[in-house]
Amino acid sequence: MTREGLPRLLAETRSGVLLFSITPPKRSTAEERIKEIAEVTLERIGGLDLDGLILYDIDDESDRNPDERPFPFLATLDPAEYYATHLDAWSQPVIIYRCVGKYREDELATWMREADPERVLSVFVGASSGGKQVRTGLRRAQELRAEVRPELPLGAVVIGERREEHLRMLAKQERGASFFISQVVYHVNETKNLISDYYYECQARGVQPRTTIFTLSLCGSLKTLEFLGWLGVDVPRWLQNSLRHAADPVAESYKHCLDIARDLRDFCEHLGVPYGFNVESVSIRKAEIEATIKLAADVAGLLGR
Repeated sequence: MTREGLPRLLAETRSGVLLFSITPPKRSTAEERIKEIAEVTLERIGGLDLDGLILYDIDDESDRNPDERPFPFLATLDPAEYYATHLDAWSQPVIIYRCVGKYREDELATWMREADPERVLSVFVGASSGGKQVRTGLRRAQELRAEVRPELPLGAVVIGERREEHLRMLAKQERGASFFISQVVYHVNETKNLISDYYYECQARGVQPRTTIFTLSLCGSLKTLEFLGWLGVDVPRWLQNSLRHAADPVAESYKHCLDIARDLRDFCEHLGVPYGFNVESVSIRKAEIEATIKLAADVAGLLGR
């Protein structure tokens, strides 16, 4: 049976959505190499049973954490331009992240007016700290979308480690967010706490819970583990120990990602919360990229595909 398109799946709060996410190439990459990367990416994900692709928008977050960044910040191509110029062969919908603070209001408005709501969705991301200078604030960007393109499906970021995050979810929902995508999940209990709080608060308010898509990402090296800590991702100590002492960190991480997916699937189905998964591929190491493709295929299996 043919599945509905991603915009409808999310609008109707269906469970079982499966997405795959990538970061556009670095801005300094040669044009021929960008073309090659795009072709290889489409070839790799072409065999997966996906509902859509996520293109991240990367911003420098050094204002949020004064510690030295484990990986240097390197500006990437604009995700909307990368999609339009190099991924036009991709037939499924695309969710384009927008770090709205980087853009003027007129730039955001023009992009939203030109986006095809049947093929393009968006997630607006706010500033990485309260003191950061921005061109457009998150709330203003949400208002702008309501003014110029209310039919553009809009999502929001969820960070399970933040206190009262379920209340933030509901506030974003009131401002037009029709789905949520989590930060990388390693701490499954924190995520289950969040979903439980969100579900029961929705019940108390008589509000329909929106689809929450959980992000899974392999952690294949100690440097990546250090970077996750820098970003504020909560990796439980027992899992850190497992990854540090594993003969093959990629295989160890792979097992835990599948366990997390299985646990969250069962928990959401028990509660009746609509859910999905986003398998993230941000590594440049071939072994991790190939393992991520396999993870997406296995998650598709968990979803009954």
